[in-house]
Amino acid sequence: MKKTAFLAPVLVLALGTPVFAGGLAEPVMEPDVVEEQTAASNDGIVVPFMLLLVILAAASNNSTPLP
Repeated sequence: MKKTAFLAPVLVLALGTPVFAGGLAEPVMEPDVVEEQTAASNDGIVVPFMLLLVILAAASNNSTPLP
């Protein structure tokens, strides 16, 4: 009885504590992601320019409306 009363707290302390094997490891740093900028083009101006040409072409139409 004395033996089990003595072993119970010893086992709880021995098995209840975490075990560290080896120590601290070096942190792994992930490389930074670098976005490459592509060469700028005039893609953003093509659609408004075409729309302006269509509006000017429609405004310069000199035909008479149908009755």
